[in-house]
Amino acid sequence: MDDKIFLSESEMPRQWYNVLPDLPTPLSPPLNPETHEPVDPKVLEMIFPKALIAQEMSPERWIDIPEPVLDIYRLWRPTTLVRARRFEKAIGTKARIYYKNESLSPAGSHKPNTAVAQAYFNKAAGVKRLATETGAGQWGTALALACNMLDMECTVYMVRVSYDQKPYRGIMIRS
Repeated sequence: MDDKIFLSESEMPRQWYNVLPDLPTPLSPPLNPETHEPVDPKVLEMIFPKALIAQEMSPERWIDIPEPVLDIYRLWRPTTLVRARRFEKAIGTKARIYYKNESLSPAGSHKPNTAVAQAYFNKAAGVKRLATETGAGQWGTALALACNMLDMECTVYMVRVSYDQKPYRGIMIRS
């Protein structure tokens, strides 16, 4: 049975897939919360690096992953693609359903895949410190990890009830 698909490191994707070119209709542009008019990309540069804005607006289907990001990804990737046979049976489908097992990433989820890239592009733009909020702690853990790997400072604000209920996440964030 082909329940698990393993890629070798040499088979790891070297590009991100951008869904925008494949959408049936283009997404609406981001809106200014005060005027409700489309935001000029120049305004976004106050809070986002140009490289991230360019990706967000890109009409290209494939976007190269920078080598320093790939170097960090290789610490836990490629991850296993797992067939969800029990789920297929439970919903009565003949379709094959697979999911990526991202539980072995340092933060225990898929979130470092995004956090590493965001931290990388911010550092490349000269940013030295990132700050974020986190609910249950997974995003905060992922961004703190990414900043640590890229020698950046990171401040994480965590919801108090999660901080109290999940002290190990706070420990990971501070580590």
